[in-house]
Amino acid sequence: MSPINIVERALARGLDMIAISDHNTTRQVKVTQKIGKEKGLFVLGGVEVTSQEEAHCLAYFETDTQLDAFQDFLDLHLPKIPNDEDRFGYQLIVDENEEIVGEEEFHLLNAIDVDVDGIYEEVHRIGGLFVPAHVNKGSTSLTSQLGFVPPDLRADGLEINKFVTKEDFLRKNAYLKRFNFITDSDAHFVDNVGDVYNVIYMAHRNFDEFRKALAGEDGRYIDTMAFRKK
Repeated sequence: MSPINIVERALARGLDMIAISDHNTTRQVKVTQKIGKEKGLFVLGGVEVTSQEEAHCLAYFETDTQLDAFQDFLDLHLPKIPNDEDRFGYQLIVDENEEIVGEEEFHLLNAIDVDVDGIYEEVHRIGGLFVPAHVNKGSTSLTSQLGFVPPDLRADGLEINKFVTKEDFLRKNAYLKRFNFITDSDAHFVDNVGDVYNVIYMAHRNFDEFRKALAGEDGRYIDTMAFRKK
């Protein structure tokens, strides 16, 4: 899952926009964005945070300054538990030439010591977008950890995985109709990049247009009806 392989796989699958959201780190975002820009792929910068409840949450940011600010937040709140390379593998940081330039010292799959509401507040303080991940999933989701998605949840949208459509999900969770939805491949292996996709109606490929589409503003919107990549 090196940056160059991710970009090339996305382009081969016919995608023109992806989001990078590693677990509890933003340190590979900038290099992936650089490679994507050179090859004509728009890369949205983000991260998948594991909350105190052990629910996964997506956060998206527009600028390097925002990414750096949120990385400081993650560094402050991630437990200082060294990564066990024999059990979990290496947590390497590479450059655009796939040269190793660093390594994440602490295990990235642990939950940070901040709850979902606190993560929402920090993401919005910085100027990002907050989306609870795979809310239909039977593990590492709000549904699995709390038993339901709180009706008073503060979020910019909700993400569902490839195993359910928005319509099917809302039949059982009609109280969440106020949210707009996204889906994604949640790829942990490069071959899965592009297995799932959204059709996003926006004027340009940039962060502000994505924000409008997620909010359903100014005629922008996200279509999850055609979310399975054949």
